[in-house]
Amino acid sequence: MANLVQSEEIFAKGARRGPEQFQFVRYRVEGHVARLTLHHPEHNLLNETMLRELADGVSRLAETSAVKLIVLDAAGKVFSGGVDIGEYTAERAFSMLDAFHSACIAMVEAPQPVLVVVDGPAIGGGAELVAYGDLVIATPRARFALPEITIGMFPPLASTMFPHIIGPKRALELILTGEAITAERARDLGLVNRLVPEAQLQAAVNELIGKISAQSGAVLGMAKKAVIAGMGMSLRDALRNSMSIFLNELYRLEDSQEGLRALLEKRKPQWKNR
Repeated sequence: MANLVQSEEIFAKGARRGPEQFQFVRYRVEGHVARLTLHHPEHNLLNETMLRELADGVSRLAETSAVKLIVLDAAGKVFSGGVDIGEYTAERAFSMLDAFHSACIAMVEAPQPVLVVVDGPAIGGGAELVAYGDLVIATPRARFALPEITIGMFPPLASTMFPHIIGPKRALELILTGEAITAERARDLGLVNRLVPEAQLQAAVNELIGKISAQSGAVLGMAKKAVIAGMGMSLRDALRNSMSIFLNELYRLEDSQEGLRALLEKRKPQWKNR
């Protein structure tokens, strides 16, 4: 643990990559929506550089108040085939895992909701990335698997997040067997929010983008904060924390007051995202 903390501190002091330097992640901002696209033909295998780019992209967007939603998708027919086998060497494993940790923590800590779009297999590290998104839309082409056990390993990031999403016994089943599940099964377990036909994917994504981006960015961030923070607390502490955010932070926002005024005046609110 001490080594991991030291590594995080060392990396934190380093220069953040700008989007113009990205090799494996496409970065673009369109109005209130940002899109990060995995682009490492042909299976979007994850390597340290790619994960650092993802972490840097999300961290940059987290500081951009005009962006209300981050969409993570992938180019090609595979969302991600997992971590490149070359990253599993003893010399590279620590640095790669640190980069993966940085990317997942950036997704969790970003004030904006992260919407993951899966239109193909998400295997190993790909399934772990999906788990750290806030919302997931998938098509029947998607499937999910954590096959690390079959090569004498286990998925450390999935081992932490999957029990929160699907429960410990179901998480253990996926991790201990390495078996793949369909997109329909993933939806039933709670890993996927919405399952839509391939032909309707873009329309479904646009619909959800429209609904979320129509809200106050500042309030979206507080709602996400309340949910995520409560995951690691007892029910009593989570309730106390959520109420504290609501009473001590939410009510200080201009947008929360604007929302109440708009309701009383029977008009649409004009958000300032602050």
